[in-house]
Amino acid sequence: MILPKHELQERKAVSGFLSDSQFQPAGVDLTLREAFSFSSEGSVDFDNSERKLAETKPLAFDEKGWLHLPKGAYKVVYNEIVSIPSDCAGLAYPRSTLLRCGAFLHCAVWDPGYKGRSESLLVVENEKGIRLKKNAKLVQLILIKLTCDAKETYKGKYHNENL
Repeated sequence: MILPKHELQERKAVSGFLSDSQFQPAGVDLTLREAFSFSSEGSVDFDNSERKLAETKPLAFDEKGWLHLPKGAYKVVYNEIVSIPSDCAGLAYPRSTLLRCGAFLHCAVWDPGYKGRSESLLVVENEKGIRLKKNAKLVQLILIKLTCDAKETYKGKYHNENL
């Protein structure tokens, strides 16, 4: 079952939102706080003992709050703080306007107990690039109710990220 708008608000699953207009009937829109370009390779292994995150460089919005991104891959950070209840998991999908402009986001699963200001991978496929305004609505986060509370909650490296 996907949590409806009123339950998302009652459970305070998202804080730091900019406007009530971000709440949709079946989710909440997350907005653009920062964007970064990648400046090195990363490393992924089985047990994270050799994990190395790719280095990034912050990208600056212009004086009117716009950011032009050429075709490529970028890391984005959201304004909102997500707090996933122990009986839910979160999934995010790109807003249709983003897709219609030739870009999309890849997001990992938000596990029960995760809290933080999340990051996602923005991929711009449009040969002409895309312009994004600071605080643009990028994804819709939905919370899916589990059949019972999770016996364990998220305690990984990204817990409380960007707070």
